[in-house]
Amino acid sequence: MADASPIRLGPEEQAGVAEAERLVREAEFGARELAGWSFWLAGGIALAMTAFQLWTAAVGTLPGVLQRSIHLTFAMVLCFLFYPISKRARQATLPWYDLILGGLGAYAALYITLNHEALIRRVGIPEPMDTLMGLVLVLLILEGTRRAVGLWLPAITAVFLLYAFLGPWMPELFSHRGYSLRRVIGHLYLTTEGIFGIPVGVSSTFVFAFVLFGAILERTGAGEYLIRVAFSLFGGTRGGPAKVAVVASAFMGTITGSSIANTATIGSMTIPLMKRVGFKPEVAGGIETAAGGNGQLMPPVMGAAAFVMSEWLRIPYLEIAKAAALPAIIDQLALLGAVHLLALKHGIKGLPREELPRFLPTFLSGLHYLIPVGVLLYYLIAREMTPLTSAFMAIVAAMGMFVLSSLIQGIRKGPIVPGHEPAAGVGPAMAEAGLRLVAALYMGARNMASVAVTCAGAGIIVGIVTLTGVGLNLSGIVVDLSAGNLYLGLFLTMVACLILGMGVPTTPTYIIMATLTAPALIAVGRENGLEIPIIAVHLFVFYFGILADDTPPVGLAAYAAAGIARSDPIKTGWRAFSLDMRTFLLPYMFITAPQMLLINTTWIEALHIFVSASIGMYALAGAMQGYLITEARWHERVILFVSAIALVKPGLYSDIGGIIGLALVYALQRARAKDAPLF
Repeated sequence: MADASPIRLGPEEQAGVAEAERLVREAEFGARELAGWSFWLAGGIALAMTAFQLWTAAVGTLPGVLQRSIHLTFAMVLCFLFYPISKRARQATLPWYDLILGGLGAYAALYITLNHEALIRRVGIPEPMDTLMGLVLVLLILEGTRRAVGLWLPAITAVFLLYAFLGPWMPELFSHRGYSLRRVIGHLYLTTEGIFGIPVGVSSTFVFAFVLFGAILERTGAGEYLIRVAFSLFGGTRGGPAKVAVVASAFMGTITGSSIANTATIGSMTIPLMKRVGFKPEVAGGIETAAGGNGQLMPPVMGAAAFVMSEWLRIPYLEIAKAAALPAIIDQLALLGAVHLLALKHGIKGLPREELPRFLPTFLSGLHYLIPVGVLLYYLIAREMTPLTSAFMAIVAAMGMFVLSSLIQGIRKGPIVPGHEPAAGVGPAMAEAGLRLVAALYMGARNMASVAVTCAGAGIIVGIVTLTGVGLNLSGIVVDLSAGNLYLGLFLTMVACLILGMGVPTTPTYIIMATLTAPALIAVGRENGLEIPIIAVHLFVFYFGILADDTPPVGLAAYAAAGIARSDPIKTGWRAFSLDMRTFLLPYMFITAPQMLLINTTWIEALHIFVSASIGMYALAGAMQGYLITEARWHERVILFVSAIALVKPGLYSDIGGIIGLALVYALQRARAKDAPLF
């Protein structure tokens, strides 16, 4: 077997991988590939941004507004340098208008830092120049988000901006007295309630550090190592490459927090192999899409939205990760179960063992990649340090680890990164290590450009909500539409998250929906005599924001997987959606049973929940796939579905009922198919 994949890709598969990589590049890094002076200019600014972020992480962040202002300054200029005015405009040199727009956006963001003392003295009474700079920044944020994530987010932001001015002419339910341009811009630009609010604050600290940590690990070969470990463990089992996709995506999700990147990176290895062992192209793509999205649910790194949640709720990030851990593990096991049942249903075998690496040598060959993750967990859990400090220490450990391992491999003349050419000696080895680290620092900043600008866009929406008080009106609407029924309120929120998330990244989706619906859900819960923990409501929104990445017709992760599988992206998206149905159940359960989030529970109760919910999710997978040990009849699927709900919902009597239902279906199917395999 090759170091990462046991087959060589054919021309068509190579074209699919290239197409998926292009989609990921456009979504996360921008479509523009620069050359010449343009490359050196953009690269220098990106490295300067990384240097600023590392410096403030090491010695302490600047006062809130200054840290956010400088961070957004870098992000604005990089956004216009890397994201062209249209995806067809991919010239390798920078056009004059993007240089002007980037410069204007940078100056408008930096204006807050340059005039900080004066702005404090005239707080509440902005001068015309303050208003002008704020208006310029708002308009350029709208254009930057359009370039980075498409039209949907800036369109929603523009609607909220118009609402601030048109309040007196709105229906009574939404009406307000209306605000002047000076008041709106002053609120959005000169306070921490708008552009420079919590979303950009988190982007300028925790998020950048963790994104950079993931970029360093990926560039230094950790991703390929994790894939090889997954192949050694599961490649030879039934439907082996599909299980590798699930496990490797979970591994990658702990360090990257990006569903689209997970899908493309892991899928380039696993999707061709899934097709080889017998999965249809759209099924292979759907499995990888579902696995890539699930990876973002895995602590300790769950993407930017989780850090926003921590700051918003004033809850230590470790508590967020702890609450998310049990549902995430249950969800991963459920997807493994669904993949296993698919393989049984279609008689799909695994890869030949002789083509796979052996586990122990593979695991030991990359133990040094686990050191930075161990450092991260040590500082987060044992030392109880902030996520920023923990991430900085992990970055230092990752860079030191890679330099040391490169030196050793240079002396031995081994490969710097598994699967690549061996080093020719110490000098070339250290040179290659340096280039990889610089590339990671560059890509970390490039990735953050879109994250920071979209966080600023979401901050505008939050600012309008706090200025006008529309959040209270929308909460009332949710309460009225749900007629006081908690599950109907949850369903309406879920639908809104999925629709919004089709065109908006996870972080702004979470910010918008948490702002508008979280208070309403808590109110509906109280009407039903249920005190829902606020973290449960926010995780509910977070889950469905992530699931929107897989939801057709716009799920970008599905398009990336379809490009590799050479399948129809809509069919691929629907396959992923059907596999994700098990994930749809979990948020409803932890709203009504917070014990699943390890809230007010013991470890014995947590273990009981883990076992019963895992069995329940396997039953749900059987209901969705129409197979347990043989083809399921319609009434057996109904029994499996009801049993799954009973088992996932914590409670002794519901668990007993669920086990009885599952045992009944097993007995009926075993009587029809005595020789059917279980594994």
